[in-house]
Amino acid sequence: MKNKPITAMLGISLVIVLIALDQTVVGTAMPSIVADLKGYSLYPWIAAVYLLTNAIFTPIIGRLGDIHGRRPFLIVAIALFTVSSVFCAMASSMIELVCARALQGAGGGMLIGSAFASVPDLFPNLKQRVRWQVLLSSAFGISSAVGPALGGLMTKHIGWRSVFYVNLPIGLLAFFMVWRYLPRIIHHNDKVSGLDWVAVALLVATLFTLLLASEMGSVIGFLNPKLWILMIVSIALVYSFYKHQMRSNRPILPSHLLGHTTIRLLAVLSFLSGMMLFILIFYLPLLLQAGFALSPKVSGTLVTPILVGITVGSIINGRIIVKIKQTRFIYLMGVALLIIGLLALTQTNQESSHAYLLLASAFCGLGFGFQMPNLTLQMQATVAKADLGSSSALVQTLRSVGSMFGASIGGLLVNLYFNNAMTDYFRRVNIKDEGIIQLFDTPQILVRQIDQAHLFELVKSLNINVVELIEQARSNLISGVHLAFWAAMIISLGAICVSFFLPNISSSKTLVRDTLAETSNEYL
Repeated sequence: MKNKPITAMLGISLVIVLIALDQTVVGTAMPSIVADLKGYSLYPWIAAVYLLTNAIFTPIIGRLGDIHGRRPFLIVAIALFTVSSVFCAMASSMIELVCARALQGAGGGMLIGSAFASVPDLFPNLKQRVRWQVLLSSAFGISSAVGPALGGLMTKHIGWRSVFYVNLPIGLLAFFMVWRYLPRIIHHNDKVSGLDWVAVALLVATLFTLLLASEMGSVIGFLNPKLWILMIVSIALVYSFYKHQMRSNRPILPSHLLGHTTIRLLAVLSFLSGMMLFILIFYLPLLLQAGFALSPKVSGTLVTPILVGITVGSIINGRIIVKIKQTRFIYLMGVALLIIGLLALTQTNQESSHAYLLLASAFCGLGFGFQMPNLTLQMQATVAKADLGSSSALVQTLRSVGSMFGASIGGLLVNLYFNNAMTDYFRRVNIKDEGIIQLFDTPQILVRQIDQAHLFELVKSLNINVVELIEQARSNLISGVHLAFWAAMIISLGAICVSFFLPNISSSKTLVRDTLAETSNEYL
């Protein structure tokens, strides 16, 4: 029994491995998936719908875990995530894959809403918790580091469907470990044990309209009146959800959390971190494979330093954060490193050496390694035990919502630049064949061999240099992705401005005693 918390933590670590592998393995395989199932227009939705259901279930399960204990929800989450991974592998169209990813996102949201909050349940002491958070960060980082290369290798030699099947053995082992060793710990003594389902409905409507607005923005443009109407509806729903939570006696996010200044700042930073991370993770493989014409295997290797950097940064962060007073400067250092890495990536081209790309990716990874654990630790240090699940879920949910907008902004910039640049090129070289022009509506032709073969057939009777045409398309895509990275740097500068108002972890307990004393006398 003495080692039960440690054994339980190994099970939690397997859950983190499950989440990390899925995110990174699938990312590397995405261009190949699009090439096989077609439908580049649905490319952002494969990630966006995952993030939507993830964002919906993370706060719900986080709160239910606070009330009823996390063990039963974690067990169900592992089962759902594993089964939905099999559905993803069996998809025969992009629509089927998007639906399966929605189900997988629900399981992932349940995992996130339960797993991270289980650490302070098992280890309430701050120093112990930091050590175990480092273990989780290491598990996430190592799995993420293996993920891109593994995804590229499996995609090349076995096929993209295998990247989803890899979740099956890990999921089964994680299920057994959590079911067997994780205790059920409940901090709430409240008589009210349910959720306000009106709040749940408002949450779903809010996140769905935000997703729809972000995705429509990348398709119809942010100046379209229809988009602004949808944005107004989204803002109204956000406000309605907030006001309802403030007066509900069974809230998903308790009112004392929503009303606290530090928690609001952490929520904003989580949102911005999600935007930055997803622009990088989602569009760097596209740059390497479609822009630089690298194989999935090589692309996976070049993305790997991002995840290794996250691991190393998290470990260093865990070592020093409990020893210094000005903890906010660790976060600032992380954002600065990320800006250096993004700036380096904007200077890349097809002639860039692999060593340069590896170094730029490593800077980005270190930057995120100093950022993301800090937000979680600060949130957990700011709230009482009874709100650990809700507060941790808030960080993860806002990160997921930020990721949705990151994918949308990245997609808008990449597609607009690519389409406009190709239109100008066709006009300049006097190409008027509609069949050829249609093939270059999206960058899909750069990763899809069948489309390239069709292009060669179309130009046989025309005096067109097809190699030059494809290289021009690659150049335009590279510039479009660079534009998305510049947008991520602007977001990073916004995060720096917000972080100056963030208190240090060592002082955050003092800041919340006045507002949370009625909730609990025990602080982490």
